Amino acid sequence: MKGLPEDTQIDFEEGHLTTSLQTRSDVIRWTLIDFSDPTVSHRKFIRRWNRLSRFQRSLVYAAIVISITMLVILYNSKMANDLPKDNAMKAAEDSHQNVSLVTEPESAQIQHKKAMIEMDLNERPTFTGPSNARQYAVVESFKHAWRGYKEHAWGHDNLKPVSGMASDWFSLGLTIVDSLDTAFIMGLTDEYEEGKEWIKKELIFTKNKDVNFFEVTIRVLGALLTNYHFTEDDMFLDKAKDLGDRLMAAFSSPSGIPYSDVNLGTRTAHAPEWSHYSTTAEVTTIQLEFRELSRASNNPVYEDAAAAVSEKIHQLPKKHGLVPIFINPNTGRFLPHATITLGARGDSYYEYLLKQWLQTGKTINYLLDDYMTAMEGVREFLAKRSSPNKHLFIGELSAGSEAFNPKMDHLTCFLPGTLALGHVNGLPDWHMTMAEELLYTCYLTYSAHPTFLAPEITHFNMVSVTEDMYTKTADAHSLLRPEFVESLWYMYQITGNTTYQDWGWQIYQGFEKYARVAYGYSSIANVKSEKSVHRDMMESFFLSETLKYLYMLFSEDRFLIDLNKYVINSEAHPLPVHKN
Repeated sequence: MKGLPEDTQIDFEEGHLTTSLQTRSDVIRWTLIDFSDPTVSHRKFIRRWNRLSRFQRSLVYAAIVISITMLVILYNSKMANDLPKDNAMKAAEDSHQNVSLVTEPESAQIQHKKAMIEMDLNERPTFTGPSNARQYAVVESFKHAWRGYKEHAWGHDNLKPVSGMASDWFSLGLTIVDSLDTAFIMGLTDEYEEGKEWIKKELIFTKNKDVNFFEVTIRVLGALLTNYHFTEDDMFLDKAKDLGDRLMAAFSSPSGIPYSDVNLGTRTAHAPEWSHYSTTAEVTTIQLEFRELSRASNNPVYEDAAAAVSEKIHQLPKKHGLVPIFINPNTGRFLPHATITLGARGDSYYEYLLKQWLQTGKTINYLLDDYMTAMEGVREFLAKRSSPNKHLFIGELSAGSEAFNPKMDHLTCFLPGTLALGHVNGLPDWHMTMAEELLYTCYLTYSAHPTFLAPEITHFNMVSVTEDMYTKTADAHSLLRPEFVESLWYMYQITGNTTYQDWGWQIYQGFEKYARVAYGYSSIANVKSEKSVHRDMMESFFLSETLKYLYMLFSEDRFLIDLNKYVINSEAHPLPVHKN
């Protein structure tokens, strides 16, 4: 018989097949019994079975187990293929841990089912830790800051890293919650697990205390949703839903434009004590988070409330797409002749126009239209050149007169990254040209100082023959803000130009030399002096944003966070892009 060894002997006995394989010292006897033959007695079976060695019996057992396993697999495969379409959808939902029991309209349920089937859970990002010297340095910086916070301010909002004291703003453990996904991205398992355990056991929203609606949304709600998406741990989603329900009080104004302050414990909201107005950027920089909460919890109420704000502001008159920085939640109208700026209180309105459009699969056209019109307005009214070297900068229109003021907040340095993000998604080439020029100007605000750190505000000369920019003493402090390194990361991911990595490394060295203190990293009072005084405050955004963007900027994998799959909120928390 073809394929058998030459020393194989074939014997036929009483309808049984016996094959003997002759080896050097022994004969291994394999017996296959024809169980369909009624003449085979039970005694013969026992006798032949007892002749087998332990090894031979193990082979028989293994063959039986393999056969049964194959039959089960074939059966399950057939059953799955035979499921009706609706049942297949239900099976996909049941296997996903974030299914909610909240009732919603049938059309929304169908959309949610489709989205669940389209989502490949295996596409959740995986992070393996640092891979080069620069990343290892940033990880060590994060661990230094985390240790100081853990030892001296654990459970409080912020650390005073010089004095080793705690500081509270909202009493929500901001540093833990805000920076937890940074630890996850860096592969810091111990830090991540201890932060997660604190959130699980200690993070509550029942205190009778006012919080800022915008800050808690981007820092706490955004962080909880990112960690839920990264891990699929329902604990994060449960916390997010509890917080989201309490934050909904902000929308209780007559116009639906949110109040700035919310008492999470009493679920009430009101305007700030100093004004009847809310900040335009704040009420328009909560949509990414509330939309994602609706998608994750299968409850449209959050998205509906936040999206209505964008729609109302879309309908208001503007100066070529540019918005005043204050809006009245009672009337739903802008404060007339308020400052127009891409700095404080105005910045993220423009950022979230583009990012909402991307988050919803480029399907909400008015968001893109408003963004495009606004960027045209920036180019026409706010973009100017300094003297004598013609550096591009973004100024502002002053309150009252709307006269041009040649000052630029460090916050405005988010714009190059946003412009580049728009360009890579099909917007005009001049967006990228402006991004590159403005990014260089932002770099100069760092390199112009001996600390290689940028001030909070830079002023520009438009008729000078000597200096293009200068820093006033009152504006010379640095909070270790993230906006410039954020734009560096976008530009590096989009272009692959390693110059942006080198710029980031220079800034990181400035942080290490002038901001690092005994228990963490402190803001400094004067970037113009190498002997600057430390202001004794470590903001949560330094860990959540600044160090995160530096770590990702230095990654050999440019697409550590894929911008085709994620949109990054204003506090550097990645949220998934949806198809609608």
